[in-house]
Amino acid sequence: MQRLAMGVLLLLMAVLNGIFHERAIAQKTDGQAPADWVAEIEKIFIRSEDCKQCHDRHYEEWKGIREQTPDLKSFGRVDAALLHGTSFESPVFRTVLGLWMQTNPTAQEQQRCLSCHAPAVTVFPQHAEKIAAQVLSGKSQVEGIGCASCHLINAVETSPQPPPTYKVQPGEMLYGPYADPEENLVHPATQTALFRGANFCTSCHFDKVKDVTQKDLPGEILQGTICQDCHMEPSTGSSTSKRGAMTRAIGRHWFRGVVIPGTLLKNRNLQAEWMPRMEVEATKSGAGVEGIVLVKIGSLPHSFPDGDPVLKQFFLSIAIKDAQGHVLAEETKRFGLPYEKILRGPIPDPFIKGGHTRRVPFSQAVKAGGEAANIEVVLSYALIPEPEAALKDKYLATLANEQERATAKKVIEEYIQPRMLTYRAKPL
Repeated sequence: MQRLAMGVLLLLMAVLNGIFHERAIAQKTDGQAPADWVAEIEKIFIRSEDCKQCHDRHYEEWKGIREQTPDLKSFGRVDAALLHGTSFESPVFRTVLGLWMQTNPTAQEQQRCLSCHAPAVTVFPQHAEKIAAQVLSGKSQVEGIGCASCHLINAVETSPQPPPTYKVQPGEMLYGPYADPEENLVHPATQTALFRGANFCTSCHFDKVKDVTQKDLPGEILQGTICQDCHMEPSTGSSTSKRGAMTRAIGRHWFRGVVIPGTLLKNRNLQAEWMPRMEVEATKSGAGVEGIVLVKIGSLPHSFPDGDPVLKQFFLSIAIKDAQGHVLAEETKRFGLPYEKILRGPIPDPFIKGGHTRRVPFSQAVKAGGEAANIEVVLSYALIPEPEAALKDKYLATLANEQERATAKKVIEEYIQPRMLTYRAKPL
């Protein structure tokens, strides 16, 4: 029996050794062996797989392995449901980055783009172009937003600055919300109050609040509530898998976003404050109609809809109709940047921003013989700009095969589709 056991053990070791060498050879063949610059980054931004050894629960939440609930599955787009864990894997990010790269951004502009999707570029700006190239190849070696990306942050800007406003402290010390982190032989840890403040999140999600320097959300309805209360679902347990570790309040690390409509449905006050509303001031003038559309946005807790603050497009469609409902005049006003202007200069406020009212003037000539009786206004949005045909073709030509091109076309088609936000009709 001892000989048999020893034989089985030796056979198992031989099989595992063969698998290891096959993987190593495959890595070299595919050009995926870690480069020197990757190793340089990972000395500071350690891979999340290393954190998994102790923090397996949070790793699995971040990676999207745990608790694939029906709302997440039905939503279908993992980039929105698991944004942080898929910051590089998202086909949406790859497609948008690929389109934007065809506009020939400078190295500094590429760093600015990646600073929130890959916080490592704030410490290693010289590697921004390499990281962008790896994202576009679909074979990223460095991580985007991993454990270290957030837990190396120890401060944010105290005065409004262009995003991002977080400050990374390279070193062995990891930062978090606990006053008494457990001692261990892997890394030192310390508490910072920043992890219980909205300003931690808004250092990248800067369009969500009026003032990114404030740790509390404005308004009475959500007084005392911060981003983490909704988007890091409160739970109880331990941050580590260490046996006998203390049980306490913890935040889950799957960062649910637009897949939680129940938050709106169960809180009508929040719904009323969050959703934009429109008023129309219009008068007949000669052979036409002119006036102003007022788009009013509440102050809580951030701008609706979700999505990247730089990419979103808004459409205000204004139609003048007669008493029978026939369209006499119509126009659509677009608000948002095209690809060639993204991150060239200051980032403008998005059209929808909490606590603001947008005033959009209009003037339309009515068809001859028509009598204007009603005005209808529709506010809609798209998550990304629609690329011009030449730009789209230029990007698709860079992809390796028809399957990749089909995926990119599907992403573009789906994400440029307008989605209605609100509607207003008024007799003239």
